[in-house]
Amino acid sequence: MDFRPHIEKFARRFAEVEASLSDPKVFDNNQRAQELSKEYATLKELVVSGNAYLKVLADLSENRALLESEPVDSELGVMAREEVARLEAEEKRLGKEVLAGIVPPEPTDSRNTIIEIRAGAGGSESALFAADLYRMYTRYAEARRWKVEAMDSSTSDLGGFKEIIFMVTGSDVFKRLKYESGVHRVQRVPATEAQGRIHTSTCTVAVMPEAEEVDIEIRPEDLEINVCRASGKGGQGVNTTDSAVQIQHKPSGLIVRCADERSQQKNKASAMTVLRSRLLERKIAEEDAKYAAFRKEQVGTGERNERIRTYNFPQNRVTDHRIEVTLYNLPTFIEGDIDGLIEPLMANALEEKMAALKI
Repeated sequence: MDFRPHIEKFARRFAEVEASLSDPKVFDNNQRAQELSKEYATLKELVVSGNAYLKVLADLSENRALLESEPVDSELGVMAREEVARLEAEEKRLGKEVLAGIVPPEPTDSRNTIIEIRAGAGGSESALFAADLYRMYTRYAEARRWKVEAMDSSTSDLGGFKEIIFMVTGSDVFKRLKYESGVHRVQRVPATEAQGRIHTSTCTVAVMPEAEEVDIEIRPEDLEINVCRASGKGGQGVNTTDSAVQIQHKPSGLIVRCADERSQQKNKASAMTVLRSRLLERKIAEEDAKYAAFRKEQVGTGERNERIRTYNFPQNRVTDHRIEVTLYNLPTFIEGDIDGLIEPLMANALEEKMAALKI
């Protein structure tokens, strides 16, 4: 595929956006200025990658010509052959970066993200695994300089979570984390197991883009809002005031509860954020089912009824069943080093999108 026309298009648009941002009047509209700033940052990366790609193509052409003109076993021939191998790998890497810019991004990719982790089969061990997953995503977020904010949680007797809801804010959060939706399975010997038997437990992970008010219209008359006293961890100020908020959306039957803040107003705002995001997720799922039913079998659909990943501690492996990739670094993976699966998942999704668009 010839990327040159696309690289030239990126460069032209980059110049246009740069010129727009140099006009002070643009900043009279804060939302427009933010949109242009985000586009500028994205285009800048694409232009850098595109120019590097064109440079690699030129260097490859020179070294291939040299390789043809020199004896294979000569010093120049050996050097040219090594350089061609290096440049071909670089061409492939940069080509993927350019290609990612050609394929239209999902409108929700740049959104902040709400993650809900719930214990499934396995009792106390499942709740402990939910805590492990929460720590895994928290540490991954820290490594990428994202911010994590707990919104609601329900703890188990042994220190795990029956449920935890939290928001992750930063650059391209949903773009990278959306493939985590689904059933996560763990196989290990629980700390409470006296006979050393391996147990299998599960947790469900729901990853939702933060919804904006323009995405979902919620009428006040469709809401039933109740306040109550928070319980569990949080200190005396949280546990002795009516700060917890529960919101029921009557048309959908969805119920959201937030209690991690001391302020009733803050909990109400958090609950509304979660509600909008759940309704947006439902809306996206309905559109996917209506217009592209085949995507149910693809990556990133958010289906909860299938196991997407297995964490096998005795064998030190983590397997993603959607792309059939297995890594043997489970201790570091569970501590937040999860790009080894996120990157292949993103690449697989890009290939499927290209096939659908016939690129």
